[in-house]
Amino acid sequence: MEDTSVREAAAHTDHPSDTPSPARRRLVASSLATSIGDGIYVPLTMLFIHGLTGLSLTSIGTGLTVAGLTALAFMPAAGILIDRFGGRRVLIGVLALRAVGFAAYPFADSYPAFLTIALVVAVGMWASSPSQQSLIGDLAQGAERDRLLAWDRSLRNAGMGCGSLAAAGMLAWNGTTGFIVAAESLAAVFAIAAVLVARIPQPVRTVTERPDTRGGYRQVLADRPYLLITTANFLIAFGYTAQAMALPVFLTRDVALPDALAGAVFAVNTVLVAALGVPAARLTSRGRRTRTAALGAVTFALSFAAFAALPRLVSGADALVAVLAVAALYTAGELVHSAPAQSLSVQAAPDHLRGRYLSVHQLSWSVCRTIAPLLLGFLLDAGPWHLWTVLALVVLTGAAVLLCAERSLPAHANLPGARTSTM
Repeated sequence: MEDTSVREAAAHTDHPSDTPSPARRRLVASSLATSIGDGIYVPLTMLFIHGLTGLSLTSIGTGLTVAGLTALAFMPAAGILIDRFGGRRVLIGVLALRAVGFAAYPFADSYPAFLTIALVVAVGMWASSPSQQSLIGDLAQGAERDRLLAWDRSLRNAGMGCGSLAAAGMLAWNGTTGFIVAAESLAAVFAIAAVLVARIPQPVRTVTERPDTRGGYRQVLADRPYLLITTANFLIAFGYTAQAMALPVFLTRDVALPDALAGAVFAVNTVLVAALGVPAARLTSRGRRTRTAALGAVTFALSFAAFAALPRLVSGADALVAVLAVAALYTAGELVHSAPAQSLSVQAAPDHLRGRYLSVHQLSWSVCRTIAPLLLGFLLDAGPWHLWTVLALVVLTGAAVLLCAERSLPAHANLPGARTSTM
C-alpha cells in the first residue's frame, strides 16, 4: 500500500497555478507589510507602550499577559468565522483591527483603556496567522500551496528585520515623538496590508460552496493525527522562542559576548532564514513532511547540546566563532523544520473546517509564547547548561511525536504531490 502511495505522489507533478499572479503579489506584499509592523512592535513592546502611556513596566507587563491570555479565548471564534466567511475576509478584519488598535494607543490615558487596546491588538495578532494560512489554502493547492507558504515565511523574516531597523531609527527621536511616529506608522502598515488583501479576488471556493461544517470543533478534537502534529509543534516551538527570549541572555552572561555581538547572532539568523527560506522549502518538499520536520527538530537538539557545552569549551575570541557555528546549525534546523511543519498543518486540515483546524494549531504557538518567558527564565536561573539540555529533550520529544503521527496521516497531507482523497 505504501509503495502505491509513494508512486502516486511521484507521478502527480506540479500543475500550473490556479492563483493569478496579481493575487499572489498582493498576498506576499501584505505579508511583507504585516511582518514589518511586527518587526517594529515586537522588539519594543514594553518601551513602546511605556513611552506612549507613561504606565509602569510592571503594570504594562501584567496587562500584556492578561490581554494575551484573554485573546487566546477568542481563537475558537476566529476558526468559526474563517470557516463561515473565508480566510480572506477574516484576515482583512483582523488587520484592520490591529490598525485601529495601534492608532488608538497614543490616546490610552487610563489603565482600562490600555487593557482594552492591548486586547484588541492581541486578538488581531493571534488571529492573523490562521486566517492568512487559510487564505493561502483557498488560493492554491499541492505544491503551489507549499510555495506560497514558503514565500510567506521568507518575507516575514525579511520584514521583521526591516521593521527592527525602522524601530531603532524611531527611537532616535526625542521624547515621545518617536513612539507616536511608531504608533501611527504601525496603524498605516496594517491598514495598507488590509487594503492589499481586500484587492485579492474572492477565492473560487466561496463560502456558499463550502460543505456542511456540522461537527465543528468536535471533529477537530477527535482527529488524533492532527492533534499529534499540533502537540509536536507546541514542543518544538520552544526551540524557536528560546532564540529571541533566552539566547541573548545566555550569550552575554554565560559566554561573555558583548551585547552588540549577541544581537548580531540574531541578525545573522534572520538574514539566512529570509534568504534561504524558499530554496530550503524547495529541497525539503521532496520527502515526507513528518520525517523532514522531525529531522529539523533533531538538528535543533544538536545545536542546543552544542550551546550547553560552549561555556566550558571556549572563551575569548574563539567564543564568537564557535557561537556563529552553532547558530548556523540552529538556523539549518529552522530551515529544515519550518517549511514541512507549516505545510503539514495546512495540508492536513480538511477544506471545510480549515479555519477551526488552523486555529487549534495556532494555539500551539500562542500558548508556547505565553508560558515560555516563565519557563525559560526559570531554566536560565538554574544554570548555564540546564536550559539547553531541557530544550534538546523537549524538541526530541516533538520529533518522536511527529513520527508517531505519520502512520495515521492521510497521504495527501504527508506526501508532497499526493492527490487529496475524495472519500
